[in-house]
Amino acid sequence: MSSTPPRSAPELPVRGAAFERATADELALLDGVGSASVCAKLHSQGIRRTFIKGPKPLQAGQRIVGSAVTLQFMPQREDVFSGMDEEYVERGTALWAVLESIEPADVLVIQAYNSEFTGCIGDMLVRYFRKRGGAGIVVDGRIRDTGKVRELGVPIWCTGSTPHYASQSELFPWAYDVPVAAGGVLVLPGDIVVADDDGAVVVPRDKAATVSQIAKGQESQEQFSRERIEQGGLLRDYYPLSGSVSVQAYEKWLADRQLDQISG
Repeated sequence: MSSTPPRSAPELPVRGAAFERATADELALLDGVGSASVCAKLHSQGIRRTFIKGPKPLQAGQRIVGSAVTLQFMPQREDVFSGMDEEYVERGTALWAVLESIEPADVLVIQAYNSEFTGCIGDMLVRYFRKRGGAGIVVDGRIRDTGKVRELGVPIWCTGSTPHYASQSELFPWAYDVPVAAGGVLVLPGDIVVADDDGAVVVPRDKAATVSQIAKGQESQEQFSRERIEQGGLLRDYYPLSGSVSVQAYEKWLADRQLDQISG
């Protein structure tokens, strides 16, 4: 079977419109804020579909905050494009093209329909992604070369492993810098991605400051509550904070911490 496209086939790769990446200052707002806190605070503001369902961390304990760069796989159709020539045809697709566009702090988000048979990215491509300074990769599907990829240390969230190369089975790398649907969530180029052991969450850029302020306040309260519970405090008094006594105790605890930071 020939992988040469017919004359009527679309010209690939498809590239979306130019977009603005999240700035370093915007990313810094969410540094240290957990994905659970981010997700909850977006939910409270009416943005309810932010958790990318499916991908799990390849290695526990890793965390990223970065600007989304997107890659879209589409179903194969043999009269248009197929993967019979392996990487030799793939290097002319969006998969190779998007890697050439990676900048420091980028998070590559890949739409792959939770495919069990598509190895969206493997050792060589992850290695190149790392050399370009990318922050991490979120794949709505599987990867290959898992052992070698894990050794590279690049933070990756995916649904599992497969021995297949990217176009071996049912999908083909089609477009990049376009809106994608990853794990049931709309991801736009330039969105902020926060990912940790709880999973990956998408944050609209214009919500970063508000989410940061609310979430950091919440995480501060929870740290106080942890300490009080460990000291024997009642759950109903300290999680969530309720009653004037516990609230006043938190305010004093917070003031003391701020004073220590100033004097330290």
